Amino acid sequence: MAANNISNGNHDTQNSNSLVQALMTDQYQITMAYAYWQNDRTYERACFDLFFRKNPFGGEFTLYAGLSECVKFIQNFRFTDSDIAYLKSVLPPDTQDGFFEHLRQLDCSDVELYSIAEGMVVFPRVPLIRLEGPLGVLQLLETPFLNLINYASLVATNAARFRMAAGPNKSLLEFGLRRAQGPDGGLTASKYSYIGGFDGTSNVLAGKLFGIPLKGTNAHSMIMSFASMDDLKCRTLQPAEGSYPVEFASICERWLGEVCKLCDVLKEQTIKGELAAFIAYARSFPKGFLALVDTYDVMKSGLVNFCAVALALDELGYRPIGIRIDSGDLAYQSIVAREVFTKLGESLQKPWFPKMVIVASNDINEDTLLSLNQQGHSIDSFGIGTHLVTCQKQPALGCVFKLVQVNELPRIKLSHDIEKVTIPGRKQIHRLYGQDGRPLVDLMQQLGENPPEQGKSVLCRHPFEESKRAYVRPAKVVPLHQLYWKDGKVCQPISSLEETRAVAKQSLQMLREDHKRALNPTPYKVSVSDNLYQFLHELWLQSAPIEELH
Repeated sequence: MAANNISNGNHDTQNSNSLVQALMTDQYQITMAYAYWQNDRTYERACFDLFFRKNPFGGEFTLYAGLSECVKFIQNFRFTDSDIAYLKSVLPPDTQDGFFEHLRQLDCSDVELYSIAEGMVVFPRVPLIRLEGPLGVLQLLETPFLNLINYASLVATNAARFRMAAGPNKSLLEFGLRRAQGPDGGLTASKYSYIGGFDGTSNVLAGKLFGIPLKGTNAHSMIMSFASMDDLKCRTLQPAEGSYPVEFASICERWLGEVCKLCDVLKEQTIKGELAAFIAYARSFPKGFLALVDTYDVMKSGLVNFCAVALALDELGYRPIGIRIDSGDLAYQSIVAREVFTKLGESLQKPWFPKMVIVASNDINEDTLLSLNQQGHSIDSFGIGTHLVTCQKQPALGCVFKLVQVNELPRIKLSHDIEKVTIPGRKQIHRLYGQDGRPLVDLMQQLGENPPEQGKSVLCRHPFEESKRAYVRPAKVVPLHQLYWKDGKVCQPISSLEETRAVAKQSLQMLREDHKRALNPTPYKVSVSDNLYQFLHELWLQSAPIEELH
């Protein structure tokens, strides 16, 4: 069945990645689908929850991301003729032909998808997605949904933690494409880092596909490609307000002498090839000149060469941007650079000079940002790659997809590891807020229970620890699950990237600071209603075998 699209803006119904298709699944999903079909169970009504068990990175919150791609996936879900032909070639030869015809006709028109809004702060055990529909169809959605949610939520959360560590007023730029796990990982990281709070990306394709602001300057290779001023083939630049080009290189060399005197640096120590590279780049981008200054020596060459070219640009009516430092003691070098900018600005009566941007990169992680804050620094912007996109601190979120009901019969997964015991049945989720407007607890109830009400006490219980319980009198109650897909149609607009980014920012701002702190954060409370608690433990006892001792 063709699904109707009511997504907003210019966002189409296709997945961002063409590899996201029905065959992007694990083989055992196909074999289970065959077993359901052969035993006439495909169309029995089932319910699955998608959730995670533990917050990542040692923290106490997670940003939820990937929902829009899941909705697009079920809009386009179908097995093509080539998919069927391939499955015939790899499944056992006695697989009945009717199964393949069944797959050919399969779609998600009978599936219902309930979800928390993308970008929201979420917590362990709370179902991010509740899927209801035919058992055999839902089973085929498990692997792709987990794939689309796990990494997206992980990297968005990682980005949010970087944002909190850097502070709200610093610019964060994602530079991770070259270190990401392949093209798919690179694009996904760029997209969801932006949702998590980064301001731009170096990934040109991500800029085209998702509208993320592009940021970038140059690399050491360009600086090193100039050995001397003789390599500078073009020496002129047209002034911002002038009609004829002027000898720009000579102006830069004149300013270099002045800067070296003011900064007490020997002009002879500066690297002339570096100066030539800066002049060449400034000629190409006079309105956006930002130079990489650590190719040779920041203090003795890179910084003064940059200042000379920056002052020459100013003389011709242009405003340079700043510098990037990619190695060494970032805190110390940034402070010295700011002192130089301030000194030159005061000496030369250039009030804009001390305000130039200082960008830092060089394998920065969350701990680096926290350490820089403790040391004190003058960095305005951070370019972050490897540790952001690869999530080196924790490589996976660990979302799971569990059957919680079939044919109106709630089901429970038991384990000696309490963390892996599931909460059975179809559930409704509400977030309860305190008088200060901040979330207090997420409450899970059986579907059909009277929802909690503003100003009225409700008993909230820990799912497994009997003594952990509290009455909560919420100042505000917000239902978390919304219906996104039913009867083959999208039921509400899919949020744009900017809208999801805004949701994430607001959701994080509302969370208490002690839940977000880097060291020993306070766990957020996730509770069940008294009815659900009693039902859970009754079903647990009914389902657990009774041991006989001899």
